[in-house]
Amino acid sequence: MLYKGSYQSPLGKIELLSDDQAIVGLWFENQKYYGSDYDLADVIVEDNAAIIAAKAWLDDYFLGEKPDLATLHLKPHVTEFRKKVLEVLEGVPYGKTITYKEIADKLNAQFPEKKTSARAVGGAVGHNPISIFIPCHRVVGSDGSLTGYAGGIDRKIELLTLEGLKKENLQQLHI
Repeated sequence: MLYKGSYQSPLGKIELLSDDQAIVGLWFENQKYYGSDYDLADVIVEDNAAIIAAKAWLDDYFLGEKPDLATLHLKPHVTEFRKKVLEVLEGVPYGKTITYKEIADKLNAQFPEKKTSARAVGGAVGHNPISIFIPCHRVVGSDGSLTGYAGGIDRKIELLTLEGLKKENLQQLHI
C-alpha cells in the first residue's frame, strides 16, 4: 500500500510518497519526473509513520540543521545501476559537492568490470526519485557548472546555500 503526504517547504510544496515502512518518493510539485512511475492519484492521502518522520527531518533541514539521514528509511525503486549512483550520493556530506565524473570514477573503481560514464551517471542522478534526502542537488559539472536539477536551478542554489555553501562561491560557478 502506498501513502502520500504534502509538506510546505520554503522552496515550495513537496510531495512525499511511502510504502508501509519507507519513503519511496520525494518531489517538488511540478518538478521534472514528478511522481516517477507512480500513479499518485491512486494512493492513500495519509501521513503514516514514514511520512511523519520525513516531515520532522525536513523541518530540521529547512531550519538549517543537518539532520541525520540514518533516522529515515529510504527505499528508492530504481535499477541496480541507479541504486549504486544513489548510494554514492548518500555519502556526499552537507556543504560539499561532487561531479558526475567523480561519481563515475568511484563506480568504475568499485566495479571495474562494468565501466560507466559521467553521462550515464547524469541520467541516474536526474531520475532520483527521493530528492533532498538523497542529495542529487550536490552534483555539479566537471567544470563546476550548476548543471540541471529536476527541481530547478534556483532551488538547487537555495538548497546548497542552506547547507553552508556561500552564495558568492555559487555565483562563481557557471550557471
